[in-house]
Amino acid sequence: MLFSSISFLYGFLPIVLAAYFLVPKRGRNLVLLAASLIFYFFGEPVYTALLIFSSLSDYAHSLFIEKHRGTAAAKAALVSSIVINLGLLGFFKYADFLIAAVNTVLGLEIPLLHVALPIGISFFTFQTMSYTIDVYRGEVHAERSLLSLATFVCLFPQLIAGPIVRYSDIAGELSDRRSTLSGVSDGLRRFCMGLSKKVLIANACGELCETFRSCGEKSVLFYWIYAVAFTLQIYFDFSGYSDMAIGLGRVFGFSFPENFDYPYLSRSVTEFWRRWHMTLGGWFRDYVYIPLGGNRVSKAKWVRNLFVVWMLTGLWHGAAWNFVLWGLLFGVLLAVEKLWLGRRLERAPGGVRHLYVMLLVVLSFVLFNADGLAGAAGDFAGLFGLAGLPFSNAVTLYYLKSYAVLMLFGVIGATPLAKRGWERVRSSAAGERVLTVLEPAGIAVLLLVVTAFLVDGSFNPFLYFRF
Repeated sequence: MLFSSISFLYGFLPIVLAAYFLVPKRGRNLVLLAASLIFYFFGEPVYTALLIFSSLSDYAHSLFIEKHRGTAAAKAALVSSIVINLGLLGFFKYADFLIAAVNTVLGLEIPLLHVALPIGISFFTFQTMSYTIDVYRGEVHAERSLLSLATFVCLFPQLIAGPIVRYSDIAGELSDRRSTLSGVSDGLRRFCMGLSKKVLIANACGELCETFRSCGEKSVLFYWIYAVAFTLQIYFDFSGYSDMAIGLGRVFGFSFPENFDYPYLSRSVTEFWRRWHMTLGGWFRDYVYIPLGGNRVSKAKWVRNLFVVWMLTGLWHGAAWNFVLWGLLFGVLLAVEKLWLGRRLERAPGGVRHLYVMLLVVLSFVLFNADGLAGAAGDFAGLFGLAGLPFSNAVTLYYLKSYAVLMLFGVIGATPLAKRGWERVRSSAAGERVLTVLEPAGIAVLLLVVTAFLVDGSFNPFLYFRF
């Protein structure tokens, strides 16, 4: 079930909200857990059992780890938990990738398994792993209530596409939280803004990308239009989903971590990854990079640590060689910045630094969205005029004119300009009074427009569902 669907917006969500606020406080986790399992069941009927198993497994492991903390038994239980979590993730997500690689290297013909990928398995697996690791480290206490832990694992607002919420982020709120009127209002506003980003900008950019792929009259300029359109699509798709998840979390009294901080304003690749998918970056930092030694090791080992993290980051996004290469590309870029380019960048004009980052980011997302390495080679040939295509043609100009305004709105929306203008108006007493009336009306109009688009359109994917 998609957040950006009529069934969710006008069926599932109102029923869940009504049930949640009508039951006594002690029954609210039960409502959320039941709603979350139903939500997941709509998309993955069979794999709902996998979600339940993951909750039970980490619940049992964490209690054992805490009881025997500091002993070899606790370490063995931690290893067991990690093996089970990574085993599930590896089987469902990477089995065919590994079989294909073995077949290629050894010349075998082992049949592929063609196992369907459970929605959101990369997200909830990382959440459960971080929980048992934190219990082992003594950073959190093992949750005694199975209901509370299962609610944490299955919580539907961020279950299938993040942000990656750690148990420590919401441990207190699982047992004691308040849903205030202002919190509900802010949460619903944040949800509607994220929904608008997703439906009005990401979906439209996605349609342009699909049109490009199916077009038989491409040009060099059309390749660049596609590259920029996908760069906007993936940002508004994923940040829009994060906004919706964070907003729904606030409605239910949870404080989920932020996941994006205007990454397209970055002036270095290092800064970009501090602003993009921040919960994933924080997870790899705390559970892979630092345990490997981080940067407090020799330069050679530091480079090794960096490349291990970024190879895993690429693999986390998908079981294909273009994702591995995408991750390693950023490992190279970050290493180059830290070892050589960083200080030179600091002396360059801000515009040059920003152009440098955005060019690399746009090209990296072309690799990210390619159909394998062969597809990536074809896309880069098209971008740089090596595919025998004209620079432009009538078809390209038609789509450029058709989508120019949308892409302009996308570029502006990827900056804090609108937010700053809104805050400036709100900073005065008169502006606050005006917005008190206009803001709810504006949100209602926005919701009506989004609804019209959803009723009229059929293109409504979530890119990160495949991860």
